[in-house]
Amino acid sequence: MLSQVYRSGVQPFGRRLLPWVQSPGLSRSHRVQTSATRHVRSWSNIPFITVPLSRTHGKSFAHRSELKHAKRIVVKLGSAVVTRGDECGLALGRLASIVEQVSVLQNQGREMMLVTSGAVAFGKQRLRHEILLSQSVRQALHSGQNQLKEMAIPVLEARACAAAGQSGLMALYEAMFTQYSICAAQILVTNLDFHDEQKRRNLNGTLHELLRMNIVPIINTNDAVVPPAEPNSDLQGVISVKDNDSLAARLAVEMKTDLLIVLSDVEGLFDSPPGSDDAKLIDIFYPGDQQSVTFGTKSRVGMGGMEAKVKAALWALQGGTSVVIANGTHPKVSGHVITDIVEGKKVGTFFSEVKPAGPTVEQQGEMARSGGRMLATLEPEQRAEIIYHLADLLTDQRDEILLANKKDLEEAEGRLAAPLLKRLSLSTSKLNSLAIGLRQIAASSQDSVGRVLRRTRVAKNLELEQVTVPIGVLLVIFESRPDCLPQVAALAIASGNGLLLKGGKEAAHSNRILHLLTQEALSIHGVKEAVQLVNTREEVEDLCRLDKMIDLIIPRGSSQLVRDIQKAAKGIPVMGHSEGICHMYVDSEASVDKVTRLVRDSKCEYPAACNALETLLIHRDLLRTPLFDQIIDMLRVEQVKIHAGPKFASYLTFSPSEVKSLRTEYGDLELCIEVVDSVQEAIDHIHKYGSSHTDVIVTENEKTAEFFLQHVDSACVFWNASTRFSDGYRFGLGAEVGISTSRIHARGPVGLEGLLTTKWLLRGQDHVVSDFSEHGSLKYLHENLPVPQRNTN
Repeated sequence: MLSQVYRSGVQPFGRRLLPWVQSPGLSRSHRVQTSATRHVRSWSNIPFITVPLSRTHGKSFAHRSELKHAKRIVVKLGSAVVTRGDECGLALGRLASIVEQVSVLQNQGREMMLVTSGAVAFGKQRLRHEILLSQSVRQALHSGQNQLKEMAIPVLEARACAAAGQSGLMALYEAMFTQYSICAAQILVTNLDFHDEQKRRNLNGTLHELLRMNIVPIINTNDAVVPPAEPNSDLQGVISVKDNDSLAARLAVEMKTDLLIVLSDVEGLFDSPPGSDDAKLIDIFYPGDQQSVTFGTKSRVGMGGMEAKVKAALWALQGGTSVVIANGTHPKVSGHVITDIVEGKKVGTFFSEVKPAGPTVEQQGEMARSGGRMLATLEPEQRAEIIYHLADLLTDQRDEILLANKKDLEEAEGRLAAPLLKRLSLSTSKLNSLAIGLRQIAASSQDSVGRVLRRTRVAKNLELEQVTVPIGVLLVIFESRPDCLPQVAALAIASGNGLLLKGGKEAAHSNRILHLLTQEALSIHGVKEAVQLVNTREEVEDLCRLDKMIDLIIPRGSSQLVRDIQKAAKGIPVMGHSEGICHMYVDSEASVDKVTRLVRDSKCEYPAACNALETLLIHRDLLRTPLFDQIIDMLRVEQVKIHAGPKFASYLTFSPSEVKSLRTEYGDLELCIEVVDSVQEAIDHIHKYGSSHTDVIVTENEKTAEFFLQHVDSACVFWNASTRFSDGYRFGLGAEVGISTSRIHARGPVGLEGLLTTKWLLRGQDHVVSDFSEHGSLKYLHENLPVPQRNTN
């Protein structure tokens, strides 16, 4: 084994520059066979050695979320990651990105090691160049320019390429790590270095010393001298170092690393060869699952295929090292794939020894899809019956629900702000209101799915219908709002949609019992699996990537949650609003009796709600009038903190704290007051600083009110009514999945209608388009036909 440390000539900031180090050579003592090499365990048809020496390493991480605690990490770079597509030369941009990520993690205090391929490809590039240059000038002149371009280059032997490429590869790594003031060391090994007891100990000691000095070891098989791998040479219990996959696994176990990241040119492990029609990426792979996996061919370069990677990963896993296999070549993810894995994001395939008690989120998505389709085929009366039964359960099981909610409140005490605690709290009156709302949904759902919206006679005996159908599978993510669960579930049931629910952990006990009651209600017609509660440790960002399972995401929570989901959603529409900046404009002709009631209700009735008042716009003529004084006195009594807008502050000698931003959702007993000169200025202010949620005018002038109603471009615009009316229950929708400020599909409080889409049904009798050509026998009629009347009872 050879070891050499390269260091930067730049003095690292805050770190003593380490001297050049030459490690001792490995001893040539004979190989020692220990009892460990004879003690073999086996998973399925793949045998594994018990961890060698007196290793006292802990168990591997059970969940991705724990990977952020990994201290010692090995990153294996496959040939497909390191080399260019032409297999001659290195992918420099990709390598630079990987070095940057490794450096970031190293500078966080982690101990990073690289197992890298690339010497053969780098050497092949150099040798080809040398061969072309060594052609005699005479031969080049005789051959002519065209023939020179087609000059045959002899097949290059891999060992020679490796010998020519090792120094250049390491020099490249040295130059890249120098940019981050990090030292790197090269270590070349062969299989014999692991079989010989003394050499193993020397290797182990060298690596530990390098890590102690904050140096990144870069390890590779010494391809210049390594013999061809013996077939099945690892079936005696020792994983043979015949490729860099097995080298990385062996090194990870020897060095008791926490995490092994294997980067290749595929996204991870699939249940069948990638590219086949039914291939699905396996998120978590468990020992024993290899029986259900069909392996394809190996990658375009390198010695190991996916089967070799899985074998090496399982061997490392048994040794106590967590493993992730991921794609290191995809241009959109390679720049952050390593850091994403360490942060616990759902990237590639994670190998775990701990199987979850319940289904994975992918399995839950499939169950919601199939359950939703069954739900959509039920008769409207059957879906209504499920919702009525759920409403009854909310009142019948009231004591059990409140007991679970009490546990949530006790655990959240001191951790959540008062507005969030209020959202988390359930009460008898809340449950009664929920039950009433659910019964409204059941009553209005009788002809929601399959309702005919349009009928057209296209031609003789050719009739077209447009009918309502469910959207598919909904993902609803909600914070601190357990009452949201039965509301959303009832709307999904009424509209025939499958449903995935992801609630906040602060409401875990409440959500669990409410979901159990929902499934009990669904069971009366055999569609229990249509509504799923995600209880795994899935991050919201990971759920937003399930674009093949989820058709619509509906966030219910803070504006930050909504913004995060809108940013994270990959190819999935998001319905909702990122902010609820609601305005009330008090016109110069406003009624004194109405204003204080409307302001108090809009701001103080439930200040944490998204439809609570956040900015009060007052006509300039009302300043220093009794009406203005009454508003201020009422706000003071209600202990509302006032923030003055720029124009309002300019009218005051001693003003309240000036607002930091006119685009603020307080969610508490705080209110911004600003002055405007006219209704048009109020509208302009709302359009500039509002969030298109809910805006109100208070005036007795009908003409001014209608002008405001027609010109304010928001989802809800009111005249002489509280902003708090912007709610599905108060609109008579029974409940809502949220309030949408988007302009496509649904806007405002989204109830049952907003969870439906349409499809077209065409019924014909051997009709073909050619019959309608210029010389055809049929003509288009396009006659509107009567639509069946909707049942409003």
